[in-house]
Amino acid sequence: MTAATRRATPHDAARLAELLHAFNTEFDTETPGVEVLAERLRTLLGGTSTFAVLGGDPAVGLALVTLRPNVWSDGPVALLDEMYVEPAHRGGGVGGAILRHMVEICRELGVAAIEINVDESDAAAMRFYERHGFSGVDPDSGERAFYFYRSLEVGA
Repeated sequence: MTAATRRATPHDAARLAELLHAFNTEFDTETPGVEVLAERLRTLLGGTSTFAVLGGDPAVGLALVTLRPNVWSDGPVALLDEMYVEPAHRGGGVGGAILRHMVEICRELGVAAIEINVDESDAAAMRFYERHGFSGVDPDSGERAFYFYRSLEVGA
């Protein structure tokens, strides 16, 4: 049975924020808190460059995606910023259903490519994305793809 999925609206910001907060808490990563996340999500989801997919009813997982224009194709590039399923619901198809729905929305929006950043130590996530058609290899060069990061926040 496929898990129910749907595109989130700004009205879903509170639940999305709870899930994102749980995600960061589970992996000992800083979080600004549910209230701050909810406000940011309401703003982002009200625009055209961010969308989210919820999985489960009630929602137990999410994908949060940011779109950006690029010079190499007619369509935008999508970055899967966050993907999370509550621990009790992992392995039951919720994540796959969310990811398939996210790809479907990207196709509808004319997205040229989807990018995902995965921590080197997260082999389970890498296998999950590979099972769903993603690759850690640049399609043009055949070389491993890397992601570099530099924070510009105060104190960084």
